[in-house]
Amino acid sequence: MYGTILMPTDGSACARNATRKGLELAKQLGAKVTFLHVLENPLVAGYAAPEALPYSAQLYQDLKQAGREVLDGALAEAADHGVEADARLVENRRPADAIHDAEADHDLVVMGTHGRRGVDRWMFGSVAEGALRRSSKPFLIIHSDGAEDDEAGDGEGAAA
Repeated sequence: MYGTILMPTDGSACARNATRKGLELAKQLGAKVTFLHVLENPLVAGYAAPEALPYSAQLYQDLKQAGREVLDGALAEAADHGVEADARLVENRRPADAIHDAEADHDLVVMGTHGRRGVDRWMFGSVAEGALRRSSKPFLIIHSDGAEDDEAGDGEGAAA
């Protein structure tokens, strides 16, 4: 039924929790997993200050390296679970758009959400909701319990 699973990840505690649960499911189903990390250009996306312009090339390379490390960690965890997996780093896209494009090659999408409400939701948005609204594929959304984020000192970033 679910032979291929897409797992967007941003490396946050919430996303790592979704990865763990998604890998358990993939192992039970004998499914192959694709990890997806989306790298937005901070200057284009509008969340970098104008003062960052002189450092933008280095900032982008640092973010790209961090994305590769997130994917390498997810691949290592998949190997530990005995799950076949590959990884994709998508650049210069909005996360919800990249997830929507990548889901076409998969039977199921598993991702985490922080479950923000109010001002936090307005400010940070919800990648999970944005991807889910446009999807024609089934989604398994893993809610953060908040404790993971507190322990990791990770207060922002949706799983994508």
